[in-house]
Amino acid sequence: MPGPQLTPVVSDSQLPDRADVVVIGGGIVGASTALELAERGLSVLLCEKGVIGGEQSSRNWGWVRLSMRDPREIPLMIEALKIWEGLDARTGRATGYRRAGILFTADSAKSYDEHARWAENLTPYQIEARMISGADLGALLPGHRMDLKGALHTPLDGRAEPQWAAPAVAAAARDAGATVMTGCAVRTLDVAAGRVAGVVTELGRVACDAVVLAGGAWSRLFAGNAGISLPQLKVLNTVMRTSPVEGGPEASVWADRFALRKRADGGYTVASGTENTVDLVPDSFRLARAFLPALVHEWSSLKFRLSSRWGEEARQPRRWGPGDVTPFETCRILDPAPSARALRQCWADAQRAFPILQGAEMLQSWGGMIDVTPDAIPVISGVDDLPGLHVATGFSGHGFGIGPGAGRLMADIVTGAAPVVDPKEFRLSRFSDGSKIHLDKGF
Repeated sequence: MPGPQLTPVVSDSQLPDRADVVVIGGGIVGASTALELAERGLSVLLCEKGVIGGEQSSRNWGWVRLSMRDPREIPLMIEALKIWEGLDARTGRATGYRRAGILFTADSAKSYDEHARWAENLTPYQIEARMISGADLGALLPGHRMDLKGALHTPLDGRAEPQWAAPAVAAAARDAGATVMTGCAVRTLDVAAGRVAGVVTELGRVACDAVVLAGGAWSRLFAGNAGISLPQLKVLNTVMRTSPVEGGPEASVWADRFALRKRADGGYTVASGTENTVDLVPDSFRLARAFLPALVHEWSSLKFRLSSRWGEEARQPRRWGPGDVTPFETCRILDPAPSARALRQCWADAQRAFPILQGAEMLQSWGGMIDVTPDAIPVISGVDDLPGLHVATGFSGHGFGIGPGAGRLMADIVTGAAPVVDPKEFRLSRFSDGSKIHLDKGF
């Protein structure tokens, strides 16, 4: 099956000779960064090798969530929620955003206590997140057949349509004065006197003062060619969508074996609640030491396999020049096949939990590559070793909801404005300055 059907964003016809900032990558984070910068009066070029939102930004679950995040992300996610509330009006386009709440279910005393402890992370922010059970839970999960101790309910959480959001933001960036080029890969950085002076795209050179690398799963490859070490791996997540269903839950639901979100078309997006597929590739071994804590922490949710991706990535060039055809041109859209096993499992479990889904049809499925870091929080940072280069990547499956906030923070860093939140936790140098790298689920 083809990937998700996106709102098209037509490319501008002419590459500018110069821009204040070049943003590499037309996902939700890159588009949000471009919009923020353009609204501040900077000349911006947004370059996307394929189509706007063509990879993980359109392939995710569509959750806009504060709940169960790493506590280090909470301040930025609060800012992102504020942005989402006004995003349709700001862009003049539909993103599908709606505040409908999210429920993280607990089927044991242990998970109930863990969810309750996580909720304490929101107490300093005076944001409601509470454990519910009994009739309150039944009202939010009509017709469910799960054996639950309860659930963490965060009413402030919401949902949006991934196939609409990044295109809406990118089009708004163009409205604000940005140039948006699709089918235009950035090949290399142009460096002069030890700092960024421009980029070389497949269509020509563009002079600039700053570059933002928001390339998602491709960021490590691009950074490496520029001599920048960026520890990042890819994880496959499988998603499906159903035909419309009457009477299902409005709130999004996470359970151990499935997750679901109501869609604007009345159907549901369904995925595994915990399982992710990890293809063994050469980088798996190059980065084994950096990712060891994450591997130990998340072992039960990772399904390792040796697939054709080993050969694909082993053959992929790791160094190239401005005149070379790059991996970004030979693969315009990373479109991995979904896991048939994950589809069978999550769909069967969702139907058992909500019998009302048994009359629904699976209309489409797809895979998406999540860009992950060793501590499962993003890099939103300047690069100390190369002034003018900035990185916004490694969102580890949390990027869609936090994307507008990440774009605002990245724009603050690029322009030298007071940052919307303290960016210290997201600095790239944490992987090289001796800092202890750890995962923090907040309980």
